Amino acid sequence: MKAKSLAVVAVLAVLVFSGIMFAHHGTAAYDTKNPLTVKATVTEFRFINPHCQVYFDVKNDKGEVEHWQGELTAPNKLARAGWTKRSLNPGDQVTITGPVGKYGGHSIWIQKLIGPDGQPMQLFEE
Repeated sequence: MKAKSLAVVAVLAVLVFSGIMFAHHGTAAYDTKNPLTVKATVTEFRFINPHCQVYFDVKNDKGEVEHWQGELTAPNKLARAGWTKRSLNPGDQVTITGPVGKYGGHSIWIQKLIGPDGQPMQLFEE
């Protein structure tokens, strides 16, 4: 009887926490129907878990500099695609495409990145 109760508790725990785990990878915070492309200057690149971060500046239509943040996948996935912590450096000129955050601020989920050499950077392992 004790083993049966333990099994029920374990199943319930898995069901409760599995929803939380899948929610982490949702796209609800991004406007996925209207991706944006920006030309940017990298200010910082963080090759960290759980998602790599790119900080960059963009000039808006008025010529004013806006500070943006972009999210990539996990560093282990980027490493398998050939990335290192020095793949992007402050001052690099890049072009970034992806959906922006719905709730203001300057945040983008990076789905395409043209590197400083003008070539697309591999975002996923082949």
